[in-house]
Amino acid sequence: MVRGTEAEPHDQTARIANTRRMMLVAALIMSAFLLGSSLATGTNTLIPAEELTLEPVKGKAMDRALAYLAHGESPHPICPLFGSVFGTIYDISTILILWFAGASAMGGLLNMVPRYLPRYGMAPEWAGAYRPLVIAFTIINLVVTIAFRADVSAQGGAYATGVLVLMTSACIASFLHEMRKRPEPHHRLALYAQRVAFGLITLVFIYTTLANIYERPDGIIIASIFIGTVMAISFTSRFFRSDELRLKELRFANDADRMLWTDIVLEGAFRVLVPHRPGSRSLADKEAEIRRKHRIPETVPLVFLEVHYGDVSEFQNAPILSARQEGTRFIIVARDVVSVSHTITQVAMEMTKHGAPLDIVFGWSKGGSLKLALDYVLFGQGDIPNRVVDLLDNAITDPARLPTVIVG
Repeated sequence: MVRGTEAEPHDQTARIANTRRMMLVAALIMSAFLLGSSLATGTNTLIPAEELTLEPVKGKAMDRALAYLAHGESPHPICPLFGSVFGTIYDISTILILWFAGASAMGGLLNMVPRYLPRYGMAPEWAGAYRPLVIAFTIINLVVTIAFRADVSAQGGAYATGVLVLMTSACIASFLHEMRKRPEPHHRLALYAQRVAFGLITLVFIYTTLANIYERPDGIIIASIFIGTVMAISFTSRFFRSDELRLKELRFANDADRMLWTDIVLEGAFRVLVPHRPGSRSLADKEAEIRRKHRIPETVPLVFLEVHYGDVSEFQNAPILSARQEGTRFIIVARDVVSVSHTITQVAMEMTKHGAPLDIVFGWSKGGSLKLALDYVLFGQGDIPNRVVDLLDNAITDPARLPTVIVG
């Protein structure tokens, strides 16, 4: 949409500079129009005061000040062209502008939702398709319009609150970004001046937002209902999609890790997988305890799996695997993981493809059942063995190929 230079249209620095220039021009144009329309439609300038009141009778210019002037309803002679014909043209132009603005907003949502929400598991799978989303957003728009009875005043509070909250959050983010910058020796004063300017602008927007919420509390109530609804739908969607295997791909740190992993999987001789929490105790102590408790002879090799979290807000799991051998034990380390239980399930399924069903040996988790369940729901930790059992049952339909989960 915004190009860089003629020589390098995709130059990011030039595109950012041109975007800033475009936003500045748009802001200046909008400011001029807003100030001009405010002066033209102000009380007792071109519109009588009684025409801008709500009570006892709604004035003719209320919620349609410019249309009031365009239709030639003002008592002051402004322009001989103003009248029914010109007013109708103005109304049609306004409807078309709002129509295109709504289409632009819907286009933004159609571009954002399939890209982000399904990736975080906060939307059903059909949200990745455009046509169902268009129908869903259209229905939501119709419901909102009918609920507000197409009343501009009723929707104005929610709209103003939403816009101000959006701009205020952007100001706070920009201010925090400026505060995190490290001052260079030759630009220290300029950076401090930028911080002060960004801070003052942020305070102005915070004050404006709070004043708007105080004067029109219905806006924040309606906006909170929408936000709560979106969050409830998102959490519900992620809850019901938690049983999905969620494997995007298995990545490897280097070719040597890939080759060792291939040997482990294809050889099919490794039938015991032991998830190991890194930092709890040494692998040697854990191996000795596992062999003693479950009477596993020294001739049977064990495969230990260590899992390290990445960005847990992601939904699709694409762990980076590395592998090494220490004597008779093999250690697989999975990094950039979004879910421990899903990673253990995925590794177990891969190891089961070319051999007898696998034994997955877990240690006892400390804590009560309620605490473990809450730890899993809130933090993705805790009741891991039961989740692995559920995931394996859903993913593997053949009971003969189903790994055995042992806790002890």
